[in-house]
Amino acid sequence: MIMAELPAFSPVPFWDVNMQQIDYERNARFVVEKVLNYGLWTDIKELLRFYGPDRVKEEALQTVYLKKKTLSFCCAIFDLRPEQFKCYTRQQSSPVRWNY
Repeated sequence: MIMAELPAFSPVPFWDVNMQQIDYERNARFVVEKVLNYGLWTDIKELLRFYGPDRVKEEALQTVYLKKKTLSFCCAIFDLRPEQFKCYTRQQSSPVRWNY
């Protein structure tokens, strides 16, 4: 799949990386994770336009980290259960408390 145009994401989800150096095809999972977790609504719409809903769904299912609200959002828009997401199945069953 050859992508001639670059997506028009805001810099909000990519505050910690140089957006000019992102390979949007090779690093699709990274892009999907960043936009779903930290992007604006316009970024999410651009993500779906750029990759298509099937690719976004595929990458979201395999991502290692999604915020709880993001996971719920993905379940709603893709008609999935949390157990289908890799990030959900990898969570600790009982989080370790910090020793202050």
